[in-house]
Formats: sequence, C-alpha cells, structure tokens
Amino acid sequence: MKSIQKGRLLLYFAVFISTGLIFTACGEQKSGPPPFVPEVTYITLQSNPVATTTELPGRTSPKLIAEVRPQVGGIIQKRLFTEGADVKAGQPLFQIDPALYQVALENAKAALARSEAQLSTVQLREARFRDLLAEKAISQQDYDDASATLRQIQADIQYGRASVEAAQINLRYTAITAPISGRIGKSNVTEGALVTAHQPLALATIQQLDPMYVDVSQSTAEILRLQRQMGEGQLDSNGKNQKQVKLLLDDGTEYAHKGHLQFRDITVDPSTGSVNLRIIFPNPGGVLMPGMFVRAVVQEGIHTSALLIPQQAVSRDPRGNPLAFIINQEGKVELRPLVLDRAIGAQWLVSSGLSPGNRVIVERNQMIRPDMPVKAVPHEAAKEKSSEASDSAKSEKIK
Repeated sequence: MKSIQKGRLLLYFAVFISTGLIFTACGEQKSGPPPFVPEVTYITLQSNPVATTTELPGRTSPKLIAEVRPQVGGIIQKRLFTEGADVKAGQPLFQIDPALYQVALENAKAALARSEAQLSTVQLREARFRDLLAEKAISQQDYDDASATLRQIQADIQYGRASVEAAQINLRYTAITAPISGRIGKSNVTEGALVTAHQPLALATIQQLDPMYVDVSQSTAEILRLQRQMGEGQLDSNGKNQKQVKLLLDDGTEYAHKGHLQFRDITVDPSTGSVNLRIIFPNPGGVLMPGMFVRAVVQEGIHTSALLIPQQAVSRDPRGNPLAFIINQEGKVELRPLVLDRAIGAQWLVSSGLSPGNRVIVERNQMIRPDMPVKAVPHEAAKEKSSEASDSAKSEKIK
C-alpha cells in the first residue's frame, strides 16, 4: 500500500514539473524581443528654380574665309607674304608680271587721245553746217552727216575712257591683295607659276579666327520637348543668361570665354532630323582653330518648380523603370514609380511621381518592403553623426 502511494506521489511530481516547464516556455514567448524596425535616412523634397542645360556636339569654323584667286592671268613674279602669318585687308600677297597690262593701258590712253583730238574739228564743222543749213546753203543730208560724225567721235571718247579705266583695273589686279584681314595658310603656287583669271585652284586661303563660329545641331524631338514644357509653364526661356553658352574642348577642359547664341536655323536637315545652331565665341588667344570638335553647353531655360533627388535614392525595377521609396504619413514605406527628365550633377530632375513635401528615402536597408514601418532619420543628421564618429575614431587612433 505504501509503495502505491509513493508511486502516485512521483507521478504527481512529474506532472507538476512538466506543467511548470510549459508555462515557463509560454512566458518566455510572450516576453521575446520586439519586431525589427529598420532605420532609413530621408530628405524632404522642396521645389526650387533650376537652370537646365543641354550638351551639343559641333565643330568650329572661321567667321570669315576668303580664297585668294587671280583676276587676271600671267606669271607670278613674287610672293609677298609669310605662310601662316596674320595679314591685313588690302595687303599685297602676290605680284603678277604687269608688262602686258601696262602696254594695254598705254594703247587705251593713245586711242582716247586720238578721239579727243578729232573732237574739236568735228564740233566746229557741225556748227558751221548748222549755220549754212539755216541759210539753205547746204543740203539737210550734209548737215546730218556732220552731226553723225560728231556723235560718233563723242561715243569713241566715252569708249576710250572706259577702255583706259578697264586697263587701269587690270593693271591693278596684277598686284593680288588680301580681301579680308585674318590668318593666311600655305601658298599653293610658287614664283614663276602661270595663273589664269578665276582659276579653280586658290592661290592661298585667309581665315578670320577672332571671333570664331561654333556650329552645332539639335534634334527636332528636343526642340518640341522644350516648346511643350514652355507651353505648360514648366520652363522659362527668358532668363538673362539664356543666350550665353559654355564650350568644352576636345580634351574635356572648359574654354575660358563664353559664347553667344546667334541664331537657330529654321530648316530641318532631312538626313539627320536636326536643326543647326550657330554660336559665336571670342578667340583672342587663338585657342580655337577651324575644324575642331567641341561640345557646346546651351542653357535651355529655367525650371521654375523643379524637384531634384539624389541619384542614389532612385532604384530600378526588372524592366529598368525608375522607382523611389518614400515614408508616408503613417511612418511606413511606400513605393512610387517615377518619370525622370535628366541628370543634373549627382541628382535627377523628376518630371512626375513625387511632389513637394514627400520624404524620400536616400539610404535604406535592402530588406525594407512597401508598408513596412521604419525608423526615419533626416539625411543631414545622419551625415553629421557619421562624420562625428569618423572624427572620433581618427582621434582614438592618434592616441
């Protein structure tokens, strides 16, 4: 009997211990750690006016260019310039043998003098015949012949004067001068070469390098986009610096002088679907040379209410569409699809998807998902805290 009671006591003790362990486990589950709430940093969007620019490729060309050609034929006697030097308008460049043209001038002068010598005699004869005709001492035909002879001599004199002037012009053309001021290139002929009037081969080429033109092209799609944005009031194209243009050289450096947008062509190139723009740049140091490849940074206008977000705040879905995470009023994550206009420095210009006052997550844990609560920290405060921690670590290391 005692053994049976002892066995029952052991059984009751085992049940008691098991029940206690169960209650203990349940208690431990109820007092476990709180759910994980990730920490993110955010910025609050504000709209600000932002100037937008576009970078257009182009090439330089001289403002003035003149190909020097002879206007009379002959043998080149002298070359009167240094290749690659600056020349002034009217400066002699080549001298053609003037002997034949000097003789032609003397012949024209002699013919004019002969006609002028006959003029006085013919004038007196015509006057006498006029008086005799009034007295009916001669026939009308005799007077008409004298009058016609006078008019012929007068015409010969006019022709002679024109011939003298033409001969003088041809003689002057034997000295080939610079039509414009600028820098002259290499000579295509040497002394002793035979040249002809208006020949296809230029003797030399002069280019005016200061100022310099830069011709760039802009697609019609870009022009239509800008016109649409201006029509919707998103873009203001009346800024004071609207026509000022920066220039990037072929090595990536910025040109020291700013240019001025001179005009935009009104005709679309059918082969490229683009419109030409011409920009004029000062070139006092001769840095720009004709034919250089450059990139012009043209200001499109001012976005009066632009929204900019850091590029690191933008994610992409599997199709490459831009997305951004924001913190809603409940402190939870919300996913927003975006439409981006362009990159401005290290930021994106947002066309749609966000509005002023949105809290955009800049730095986040990779595990966050939409509707997940997060601990929001302003981005600037997080940067200051990180900077202080870095400075503290450096000071400890120095110690």
